[in-house]
Amino acid sequence: TQNMHEKTIGSKTVFKGRILSVDVLDVEFPDGRTGTREIIRHGAAVAVIARRRDGRFVFIRQFRKAMERVCFEVMAGNVDPGEEMEAAAIRELKEETGYAPDSIRFLSSIYPSVGYCTERIDVFYADVHEPGETDFDPDENIETVLVTEQEMDDQIRTGKVQDAKTLAAWALYKTG
Repeated sequence: TQNMHEKTIGSKTVFKGRILSVDVLDVEFPDGRTGTREIIRHGAAVAVIARRRDGRFVFIRQFRKAMERVCFEVMAGNVDPGEEMEAAAIRELKEETGYAPDSIRFLSSIYPSVGYCTERIDVFYADVHEPGETDFDPDENIETVLVTEQEMDDQIRTGKVQDAKTLAAWALYKTG
């Protein structure tokens, strides 16, 4: 197989924020040429596909400033330092929708944008019962949406769901 590894020969952090940082890397390609890579460093995150006992699935709608619109998504969030991935998934599900899982299982890990971002999202599937109280982060404004499997498939087919983690999580649910 061909050597495709890019050796990092220099690195500079050009931005460090609350949830991410940006590094500019000088790299050497296998053929000796050099180049630059811009990498967003982002910590681990989780996403949850949740299904109620009546067969409907729980999703959320929230405004996303980067897109300048309301987006339809799975429940998701960053993992706190020292927090286990499954515990983070349970916490995010409860915070954003009020639902607590009857059972939860790991489906897979995804990397939403491997070309420039280190973020890894562990995707979980949860069976849930009736919701309790939500506990949004102070900067979140979230609406819970219930859809059937057919309604979700139709929304994807018609381009109404464009969030990569949601599309990947749904595909993992459907195939797993």
